[in-house]
Amino acid sequence: CAAAGIKVPIVPGILPVTNFAQVRKFSAMCGASVPNWMGRLFEGLDEDAETRRMVAVVVAAEQVRLLQANGVDEFHFYTLNRPDLVYAIAHILGVRPVRETPAPVPA
Repeated sequence: CAAAGIKVPIVPGILPVTNFAQVRKFSAMCGASVPNWMGRLFEGLDEDAETRRMVAVVVAAEQVRLLQANGVDEFHFYTLNRPDLVYAIAHILGVRPVRETPAPVPA
């Protein structure tokens, strides 16, 4: 980015894809393409929402891992009212909730 003169941080957005047909339609309207390998992952899952959700989590986690391996260390996750998917992605990536230790009660 610096070589292109970009001086502000670029934070990639991660959207867990659970409805591939919708993504394909939207990308076609935008003139974008979606990798064929992704389409193959969702083949035959039109009526299997739970498996589509699992595929979405794994694909998004692998996307983050690939970006991390290439030096990216900040991400924005689009939950779209599905925080459980992002929670699962974070879990796969080794991120766990911080449990606050209760303050000692004065005697």
